[in-house]
Amino acid sequence: MSILTVETTPIEGQKPGTSGLRKKTRVFMGPHFVENFVQAILDAIGGAAGKTFVLGGDGRYFSPQVAQVILRMCAAQGAKKVIVGRDALLSTPAASHLIRLNKTDGGFIMSASHNPGGIDEDFGLKFNMPNGGPAPEGVTDAIFAATETMREYSDTRSLRRRSRHRRRDGARRHGGRGGGPGCGLCRADGNAVRLPQAQGAVCRRFPDAVRRDVRDHRALCDRDPRAGLAPPGTVVNGTPLPISAACTRTRTRPGRMI
Repeated sequence: MSILTVETTPIEGQKPGTSGLRKKTRVFMGPHFVENFVQAILDAIGGAAGKTFVLGGDGRYFSPQVAQVILRMCAAQGAKKVIVGRDALLSTPAASHLIRLNKTDGGFIMSASHNPGGIDEDFGLKFNMPNGGPAPEGVTDAIFAATETMREYSDTRSLRRRSRHRRRDGARRHGGRGGGPGCGLCRADGNAVRLPQAQGAVCRRFPDAVRRDVRDHRALCDRDPRAGLAPPGTVVNGTPLPISAACTRTRTRPGRMI
């Protein structure tokens, strides 16, 4: 793997809050914008070398490309492992749980909460701490300070992907856990949680995949054949847009761990 040192300059407006950095998607798509912010996060937490992170998000527009940037930069800077949700999808509660469950050094969450997604709408990126919670003010201040003095970042364009051992849930394994968007919540101990709606009549769910399906772990459990909760078809329109259409070429593969 060849490591690249890319020269850059500070970009204004990269001050995160407890909910991370939220901007219009086209702002995130600007040259070096994502890379500068990711590098600032890594600098603020003492680097990536030897560390393990969780990565996922709510599936909004531009998420697959941002996931690839984070994976490349973590690999270039010596991270031990990145645990990625299937197709880079993880609800925020599931990501938080996976951080604690796997005792990782934190996690990158691509989400702008209830804000609308799309190329002309909103995107967000935040870093959660090893306790699973949002970065405190001291860390967000350090991130902002790093963005103001950014001069270079480390990246790689030749990330080599080796085959992984396939798990029962369709994830691929490489020294850790993988799985679907709700796996941290509905299978905390490796066993499915039987939900109230599974006992008796089954309700059909009609989530908006970009906004709700990733965030509703009960719907995701319904989609999981291992859970034994409901027949196929319980969840309708359950495939988030970046997987099915706009970003097919750059999407993160199932349970990818680097």
